[in-house]
Amino acid sequence: MDMKTFAVILLRGMSQVFLLNNVATGILFFAAIGYSSCFMGIGAFIGVLVGTSTALLLKYDRNDIQQGLYGYNGILVGLSIINFFGFNLPSVLALAFGAALSSIIRKGMSVWKVPPYTAPFIISAWIVMSLLIIFNIVPLRAGGVPEARYVDIIAAVTKGMGQVVFLENIVAGIMVFIGILVSSRISACYALLGASIGVVAAFASPFPLNMINSGMFGFNAVLCGIAFSNRRWTSLILATVSGMVSVFMMYGIMKLGVITLTAPFVLSTWLVLLFSQRVRAKHLL
Repeated sequence: MDMKTFAVILLRGMSQVFLLNNVATGILFFAAIGYSSCFMGIGAFIGVLVGTSTALLLKYDRNDIQQGLYGYNGILVGLSIINFFGFNLPSVLALAFGAALSSIIRKGMSVWKVPPYTAPFIISAWIVMSLLIIFNIVPLRAGGVPEARYVDIIAAVTKGMGQVVFLENIVAGIMVFIGILVSSRISACYALLGASIGVVAAFASPFPLNMINSGMFGFNAVLCGIAFSNRRWTSLILATVSGMVSVFMMYGIMKLGVITLTAPFVLSTWLVLLFSQRVRAKHLL
């Protein structure tokens, strides 16, 4: 495999974070990450490189590899580890292990009746994070969100886009949205819908305003929207329901003291998918 083909695969893997397959989109996403943090950019690059290389070495399905399906989970592992544990040697080694593990898990989940989405990332990241914390290898970085007295809708929606890749940055969020738009106008509309649903659902509930403004309740709904993006009106309903469910799942998992990652997106989307499949089987949808 020549370097140009390999680079295209890596960029497709970057775009697959948002369930898309577009090289230009991958470039914009990587630029958004690099703009926010060079260390996060390095983490994302190592993640996609290791995840994709693992699939190649283990001779997984060639077409899946070329579509970037073994890169996006590794990217998310890389971003999450750097975000929560900082950029240091133990973190880099941990994210490399996690990225490789995510590809192995994704291969195992490829036979499931529902799409794996980011489940391989969630499982591998939770395993790696648990090991780092239990054995006190690297301390968990303290995080904080500034207090807020009102909901900043523009900030909440744009940051909701960026938070999918752990970026609490309005400019990065706009770059991410443009990246989605370049690949698919329908997906961009649904992503905007998802981010808005996250803000509205969170605001209608007793959730902290500062967390709403940071986009924390929007990013899972963004992915829910893209997952169901379609021209059918039923897709609009499924995306809305899934997005709302993800918001409350997010809050519930946070209350358990667990780092949520994209678990609310995966769980809510699976639930809605399984429900819709049963309804369709009865010819009601």
